[in-house]
Amino acid sequence: MSNKIRWGIIGCGDVTERKSGPAFSLIERSMLAAVMRRDAAKAEDYARRHNVPKWYSNADELLDDPAVNAVYVATPPSSHKEYVIKALAKGLPVYVEKPAAMNAAEVLEISEAAYRHSGKICVAHYRRALPMFQFVKKILDEQMIGHVSMVQADLWQSPAPSLAAQSGNNWRIDPAVSGGGLFHDLSPHLLDLMLYYFGEPVRYQGSSMNQSRRYGADDIVTGQMIFEGSILFNGTWNFSVGETEARDTCVIVGSGGSISFSLFGSDVVIRTRQEQTVHHFDHPIHIQQPMIEAVTKYFQGTGGNPCPIETGLTVMRVIDSFTQHSMKEEKYEI
Repeated sequence: MSNKIRWGIIGCGDVTERKSGPAFSLIERSMLAAVMRRDAAKAEDYARRHNVPKWYSNADELLDDPAVNAVYVATPPSSHKEYVIKALAKGLPVYVEKPAAMNAAEVLEISEAAYRHSGKICVAHYRRALPMFQFVKKILDEQMIGHVSMVQADLWQSPAPSLAAQSGNNWRIDPAVSGGGLFHDLSPHLLDLMLYYFGEPVRYQGSSMNQSRRYGADDIVTGQMIFEGSILFNGTWNFSVGETEARDTCVIVGSGGSISFSLFGSDVVIRTRQEQTVHHFDHPIHIQQPMIEAVTKYFQGTGGNPCPIETGLTVMRVIDSFTQHSMKEEKYEI
């Protein structure tokens, strides 16, 4: 696909308004050609506001449009598998939102469909394409903090954190639509970065609990991963803390220092035996733009796959592992 990539978005909801949608038309040899949303009035409104030539309320019509030669699936996870496999069957390359599907079994079906149709597919783990997190990888690769021994990550937020994109029906806390709760929505960012930095985990396990019982999904999760080189990752996610206890920290500890950052922040702190330095990064206005640019090059045949479906499968397997041992709430009365 050496010609211009003409994107169609399936699911032009809140995540596409600023984070991703406008970026498709800001990249060389790329444009947003059509959008789809089941609510026709909202699809038309989105197309008008973002100067998109075509809009649809039916995904099949968008997939059959000859003006579209690549698809971005930005619906909630419950419909990822259906739309991705349909697009692949029509010979269209796909960029799919994270998490790639509801669970690992569904992601495996997507992976098999990509193989069956010789299709190209990338998962929107876009933080790995941001300069801030690529800088962290460079520091790790150069062993500036020595041999890494452990990673401690904590994301503690109130029941309605500003970190999660907002939607009218709050589908992110409905397991039937999202696969879980806020953990399923937010944890893929960090889990994918760990794979980006350290490779495939050797072992992983965890547990979860619906502690506050405000909704039907578990709101507190803990998990561990072990990577090659005896690197231990430990993470905690708590979405029922008070505002004053909110936390977003990741500390990578090495034999000669440490790297600290917030997943949703802008600074990286490096500590070595000699000094401490703070490096600030201004994220792009459309935060997915660097990733979309890399995906576009991959679809055009001028670059590698920035995040293969196999990576999305591992992330989903880790998520499943952390949450499959859900503690029975009646045993843990608060």
